[in-house]
Amino acid sequence: MLSRAANTFIRKAPAVARTARTSAPMGSRFVGTLEEIPSAKTAWEKSCYFEMDFTIPEESHVFEAIQKFAAYDIGCLVTTDEDGKISGVISERDYISKMALLGRKSKETLVKEISTKSSNLMTATPHDSVDDCMEKMLSKDIRHLPLLDDDGHVVGMLSVKDLVKTMLQEKDETIKILSDFATGKGGHFGSD
Repeated sequence: MLSRAANTFIRKAPAVARTARTSAPMGSRFVGTLEEIPSAKTAWEKSCYFEMDFTIPEESHVFEAIQKFAAYDIGCLVTTDEDGKISGVISERDYISKMALLGRKSKETLVKEISTKSSNLMTATPHDSVDDCMEKMLSKDIRHLPLLDDDGHVVGMLSVKDLVKTMLQEKDETIKILSDFATGKGGHFGSD
């Protein structure tokens, strides 16, 4: 929901900004041009998952997944089958609920025995908006989304932290534009 100041900005802003607001999805918070709408790809490129191998073969032992969690300071990995295709995800939650609480041993249990299978998996595409990704996470009460390209191949991973950082950056930029507009520095291009 937009504040009165934001609505005033939209009414007085150039037609490009008005077009972006009216064509944005219902409930969207975005104020700006269509080219500036944050996407899943934008959030992922700033993520800790961007330049790392975020996959693990489903035939690996859970201990190997735990080592990756600790080494990269992450909470989820995409599991792959013998052909290298996505078969699911394994997360810290999977470990806690399916291993630690049941007294199983991580060096004796395979990843595929405790992972969330792809048939139950929520995914996103790099073209999805940050809002869409957040809605998917909230609807399933999950903290990670694998990113799949148009052919269904895994290209990345998003965490809720990545989305929150992107949303905060977007809010800061909107506040700056509105502040510049209110102080007469120009609302469309900013004070720089």
